Amino acid sequence: MIECPKSPTSMRINAVGLLCSLSSLVWLRGSDLSSPSLAIIIASLSLAIPIIFLESLFLKSYKNSTTGLDFKQNNTGSLTRTAIKLVGFYACLAFVALVYWLFPEYRGGYYDTFFNLLKSIFTGLCLVAIPYFYFVDRMMVSPKDGYWQLGAFILGRNRSVDWSSISQLLLGWTVKLFFLPLMFKYSSNNLNLIVNQDITQIFTLTGDFSARYSLNLYQFFNNFLFYIDLLFVTVGYCFTVRLFDAHIRSTEPTFFGWFIALICYQPFWGAVFGSLYISYNSGRDWSNFFWDLPLVHFSYGALILFFVVIYVWASMAFGIRFSNLTHRGILTNGPFRYTKHPAYIAKNISWWLIFMPFLVAPEFDDKLRLSFLLLLQNVIYFLRARTEEKHLSADENYVRYAQYIEQHGLFAWVGHRLPIIKFKRGQLFNSQ
Repeated sequence: MIECPKSPTSMRINAVGLLCSLSSLVWLRGSDLSSPSLAIIIASLSLAIPIIFLESLFLKSYKNSTTGLDFKQNNTGSLTRTAIKLVGFYACLAFVALVYWLFPEYRGGYYDTFFNLLKSIFTGLCLVAIPYFYFVDRMMVSPKDGYWQLGAFILGRNRSVDWSSISQLLLGWTVKLFFLPLMFKYSSNNLNLIVNQDITQIFTLTGDFSARYSLNLYQFFNNFLFYIDLLFVTVGYCFTVRLFDAHIRSTEPTFFGWFIALICYQPFWGAVFGSLYISYNSGRDWSNFFWDLPLVHFSYGALILFFVVIYVWASMAFGIRFSNLTHRGILTNGPFRYTKHPAYIAKNISWWLIFMPFLVAPEFDDKLRLSFLLLLQNVIYFLRARTEEKHLSADENYVRYAQYIEQHGLFAWVGHRLPIIKFKRGQLFNSQ
């Protein structure tokens, strides 16, 4: 009988971190802090620090073999090797700076909050890296990692460069440079809205129960839930630290895997795919449809929020390890205990409930066309899930997890009915 592998994270610990961060949110609402970047730093650190501390205390995450560290080995460290790694690290920072300088997407004012913060901590980051790299180098079982490989190549000191290690390092940094400013901006916007919102006005019922009151409640809780999601996401991209066993172990190596993921995010989604091709919004949604039935409106909104809660629950399971396109540990707790890809499942169901093109579109032709487009969006996320499985299947723990879910998961019956979508290690589909 296949047993479910142990998860690198703890839902209880992540919940404690969330409670600490929400406490900071209460403080921020009562403060006169005017800096959006400082506010999101406070909220993020109040989430990350308790999780890191409690994982180190109870899970001993720094002792996991997956860290590649051995605290028992008598290694005095190497100043030369550390210096070479620092060259590689600073080269990665230069690569990030080049991308932000080069592309027009980052030259407007949209990401100013993020870039202003980055400028203020850049020098400190470069300085803190020196003792950190030296300390970690002393404990590494295989110290010639991607940073060393890149640094040695730049310095011309290595005739047999491990190009795979260098490419994985740069791919990991590409993931961070793309997603971190985007998620930082989103989370900062959500935090600013929550901090400055008059909650009393939202919850105060004046007159009869109405769809307007129901919609206000829905919008508040929807924004609040996505704030929690974005908080875990932002923290995840910031804390790719080996010492916490939260480092990037591998990054999606295929073009198709990158393509199918990136088209779901700005600017690619808004400028091209979501506006010119997969636009399934008819201009009306569930709220318009149920506007004259306040109690139904309220109940239906609660149903949508139920799936949003599952989506956020999945993000919460990551703790400090959330990151698209990367392997940072195999999650088997939270909603992942019951199915693979719970966030994708919940998100796609919620879209059908929100946009309901089969009901709100004016003509039958539009109902059919927009439903097909939303179905196409579902296919994109299905392919994202398959590329992730193919990538993660290099880890034996994921293979055991996938096999466990195929036997005990909520949707195990789907694989029995459609064998082609059953898990097959190293492949997108089960061709046999």
